[in-house]
Amino acid sequence: MNGSVFRAALLVLVVAAAAVLYACTFVVSQTQSAIVLRLGAVRAVKTAPGLYFKWFAPIETVTLLDNRILDLDLPAQEIIASDQKRLVVDAFTRYRISDPLRFYQAVNNIPRANSQLASIVNGNVRSVLAEATFIAMVRTERSRLMNRIRDDVNREAARFGMTVVDVRLRRVDLPTANSAAVFQRMQTERQREAAEARALGGQQAQEIRARADRDATVIVAEAQQRSDVIRGEGEAERNKVFAEAFGKDPEFFSFYRSMQAYEASIKAGDTRMVLTPDSPFFRFFNGPNAQRQGGPQQGSGATAPAAPAPARP
Repeated sequence: MNGSVFRAALLVLVVAAAAVLYACTFVVSQTQSAIVLRLGAVRAVKTAPGLYFKWFAPIETVTLLDNRILDLDLPAQEIIASDQKRLVVDAFTRYRISDPLRFYQAVNNIPRANSQLASIVNGNVRSVLAEATFIAMVRTERSRLMNRIRDDVNREAARFGMTVVDVRLRRVDLPTANSAAVFQRMQTERQREAAEARALGGQQAQEIRARADRDATVIVAEAQQRSDVIRGEGEAERNKVFAEAFGKDPEFFSFYRSMQAYEASIKAGDTRMVLTPDSPFFRFFNGPNAQRQGGPQQGSGATAPAAPAPARP
């Protein structure tokens, strides 16, 4: 009986000692800082990681603060740039607690710090961007403006024990109504440029087509002229050859032209001719000497060939 009571009492003492030890110790991790408060007053600030002792609550209490970089998203706000354009600015900032004691004394906790820092950042964003143009914010001086905002915020946040690591402009844009109007104006401008380009292309195409038609007409005319010249020269040469042949042997030339006349008039098929048997057209049907035998009675045996056709100009 005494042994059971002793073991129970020992167990109670061990549990009580563990509870007291747990209540009188606290652990600070590498990502935290601790502020030890004794009856509401700051007794110590622990920034190094490790195990520490304190009096049990409510005599002493510990407030842990995060040393890591914290994010703060800011609501979008409208500002008026120096070129009188109304803009919607969406920004965010990253900060850390650099002085735990001052931070605790100034704002006490993270939610109140976020509220205070948001007010500071919004004011500096508005004041800095109000001096810049829309083009500078969007393209030319965006980095310089963000660095300036960060430096200005840091000077004010230092009294709260905070250090601002970065301030970024996530979006700088025109309001929805203005964006639609700007988009419509840009679309109209592009359509006008496209219409001008099409008109210029159509004009150039007509000029090229007209020039090509003119060149084609000139080439065809020159070719036709050259063809007529060559044809005239050929016919003149032909007439010259015929004239020379007739002068050398009129009888043979008369025979040759008669053979050509027979070939052209008597063709395969239904060819009918009504002529007298002693017609001069058939004089060579009686023999190769028909022209001589016919003598003057046949008159046309010595008929000269047709006059050569005049050369075409």
